[in-house]
Amino acid sequence: MGRAGRRPRRRRVQPAHPPPGVRPRMNALVKDPTVWTDVGAVTDIPARGARRVPTPDGDIAVFRTGDGRIFALKDACPHKGGPLSQGIVHGHAVACPLHNWSIDLATGEPLGADRGKGCAPVARVRVEGGRVLVGRV
Repeated sequence: MGRAGRRPRRRRVQPAHPPPGVRPRMNALVKDPTVWTDVGAVTDIPARGARRVPTPDGDIAVFRTGDGRIFALKDACPHKGGPLSQGIVHGHAVACPLHNWSIDLATGEPLGADRGKGCAPVARVRVEGGRVLVGRV
């Protein structure tokens, strides 16, 4: 049976604005592959402090700096695996509580003389409506 017995094909037209959860990339709409998990309110994290968040991939340390920015790293120092969530936040870095290594919150890299000796993996983090969301691909 040919095309005579079928309905005509509909042309798919790209919408002017993408639906929620989809971001435009080049000429196609691609769904963001990141799964975002709500871990609490921004106000639950003290200024210049941190909170530990358990995840299936291991614990994540979520930090809040004195200027209110939020960062997230794997909760393990690249030196000896010390819990970074128990360290002291200063500027945009945290001092490991075991051996006082300073870790950059944006990159996870050690600062100063320890630079280049490993890094703490950075977790994706964003704030929406006063809530902290940690991303997982």
